[in-house]
Amino acid sequence: MTAVHGSTVEIPTQDGTADAYFVHPEGDGRHPAVVLYQDAFGPRPALNAMADRLAAEGYAVLVPNVFYREGRAPVVQLPAFIDHENRGELFGQLMPLMQGLTPDLLVADAHAYLGWLADRPEVAEGPVGITGYCMGARLALYTAGAYPDRVAAVGGFHGGRLATDQPDSPHLAAATMTAEAYFGHADQDQSMPPEQQERLDKALTEAGVAHRSEVYQGAGHGYTQSDTSEFDAEATERHWAALLDLFGRTLRG
Repeated sequence: MTAVHGSTVEIPTQDGTADAYFVHPEGDGRHPAVVLYQDAFGPRPALNAMADRLAAEGYAVLVPNVFYREGRAPVVQLPAFIDHENRGELFGQLMPLMQGLTPDLLVADAHAYLGWLADRPEVAEGPVGITGYCMGARLALYTAGAYPDRVAAVGGFHGGRLATDQPDSPHLAAATMTAEAYFGHADQDQSMPPEQQERLDKALTEAGVAHRSEVYQGAGHGYTQSDTSEFDAEATERHWAALLDLFGRTLRG
């Protein structure tokens, strides 16, 4: 695996400064860019380690703190391990932050993230990939729909509420997407039931978006997050295989 260099960076936005983790292969090369959108718990060592692994495969990876308006990461004090006993209390604190990040705010922030990446000497010219986890899968869809000229690939894993009946549902971004997409749904995920999976696939198909959706049998919501009780090592490796295949075909040209 390639050695990588990671650091905390500051990204100016229309509403202030977003702190973020940025990691890329060591050396002077330029690499395809990826935005890695957080789950609700936000940037932290376990999520940064996922970015490191992706960077070791040859990508320049940005993990923005999407809750930066409320403070630097971690915005909420997190335990070393997130389990069923402390999850409810944490979500009580996080839910207002999630609800406050509207699609319009996210799209404006994404403009700043993409612009910052385009100016970095470590980043190659060309399209960008997006991968998102839990709530991050929604953010990935919004970003791809808003910036079809920049985003060539979208990976969404154990995403929730991706295809609701609301007027701002993420699946409606399919109408303007040009990116290829892959979704790895968690099995029996109450936040992404079969009817939403079907609605998402229907929207992508009707919009002519190349995509593949799979249900990871036996894997719970949050299966890629190693510092939580939902972590599933087998499902996580399956996710890596799918994501690297997607980015390899779409970002390396």
